Amino acid sequence: MRQFQLKRLVAISAVGLALSAPFAYGGGLGHAAPVMPAGEGLTLEYRDGNGATSRETIPIYHAGAVKYFSAGVGLEERSAHYPPVPLKLIFVAGPKAYLSQISVTITDAAGKVRLEVPQERVTGPWLFVDLPQGAYDITAEGPGRTKVKERVTITGKEHKTVYLRWKAETAQS
Repeated sequence: MRQFQLKRLVAISAVGLALSAPFAYGGGLGHAAPVMPAGEGLTLEYRDGNGATSRETIPIYHAGAVKYFSAGVGLEERSAHYPPVPLKLIFVAGPKAYLSQISVTITDAAGKVRLEVPQERVTGPWLFVDLPQGAYDITAEGPGRTKVKERVTITGKEHKTVYLRWKAETAQS
């Protein structure tokens, strides 16, 4: 897991969200980062306690037409402005503890699997998912192989943030 002892966020920029089709969201909210050509990740740039500039790449994954990435480790990632996406999942245990290494399956209203994210791709407590409009069932498998389920409707008019919460004692198993 990535760990940071750094003090200040400078910027985050999108690396290669397609120029003609950046993360799909019609609302125009949030701070979209500059688009760069490769489409492979987000570049997080920040200054450490000594003023030196550091960079981190957060990979963007593709599953068919659905794009997703995981973030939220450390102050720098939690302070960054990410490209606007329709769905942000936050994984927590008990009232405050963040979780990572969670596997996620998202199915549409017809029961078709739209996205399967293996636990090794969820490197932080946040999972940003670029889904088209529709109703979805989310199943997340966390500590001790316990599952949490949630239903969400993406309208295209707003960003949805969904907390998937496990009991605190489950996170320690």
